[in-house]
Amino acid sequence: MRARQLWLRFEPYHDVTYFTPESRAATDALGCRGGWMGYFGMRAAPLGAASPELVSAVFYTFAPRMVARALPDAWAVASPAEFLATRLAGVDGALRRLLGDVDTPEIAEAAALGREAALAAPLGGRPLAAANRALPWPAEPHLELWHACTILREARGDGHVAALVAHGIGPCQALALYAREHSLDPAYMRTARGWTLQEWEAVAGLPGDLAAVESATDAAASAPWEALGTAGTSRFVELMTPLALRIASGNEAMRVNPMALDPVRELAVPGWNT
Repeated sequence: MRARQLWLRFEPYHDVTYFTPESRAATDALGCRGGWMGYFGMRAAPLGAASPELVSAVFYTFAPRMVARALPDAWAVASPAEFLATRLAGVDGALRRLLGDVDTPEIAEAAALGREAALAAPLGGRPLAAANRALPWPAEPHLELWHACTILREARGDGHVAALVAHGIGPCQALALYAREHSLDPAYMRTARGWTLQEWEAVAGLPGDLAAVESATDAAASAPWEALGTAGTSRFVELMTPLALRIASGNEAMRVNPMALDPVRELAVPGWNT
């Protein structure tokens, strides 16, 4: 689907937010105890000093106990505003390392197109997208592009959660289904999101139509690209593909991830709109 192929272009650019040495160093310097406290603090910060219950609800696939190990303690370490500044600093450092020259006409053009698409993303029922859209846009083009990718990413993720709920697929069940369909290690998937073996085994055999969920997710994520139009979307793809490949090739965290995301392999497949 075209929407998934677009996701493959902006997801790697967004992912430097959390899974890079620069990000970890920034949250460690802030005073976070471990990488997950930094992750939950940075990703939840647009919501304000959110409770673990709220974050568990909107992040969806994390076990509530895993979230509760980081929140609300993270808000005693630093305010949401400080987490937002910290994540932007980490992103800036990571992108400069992974991309080298970030002051290019291509990045500036991609930022303008990405911003136009992000501003067309529907916000109703999309709390993480709406919270990120409410933040100021960074001035530098490479960070403006990151902000656009973040809004687009969270808008798609919010829509995915809505599709899972509509199809009656619970948080742990969604991971179990995904692991089975993508031949991912169940133990890795379970521990990456904090579920116990007993919780996993209770849902591992339950049915669920993930193909229907993905179709609904793609449909719900189509509005930004319809607004951007065929020519604008094609140009965004053209500009983002080499950036995504460079980031994925240089970011060790992209090697193994719970999303079964392999941009280096998948972006090599021709036909972005098929």
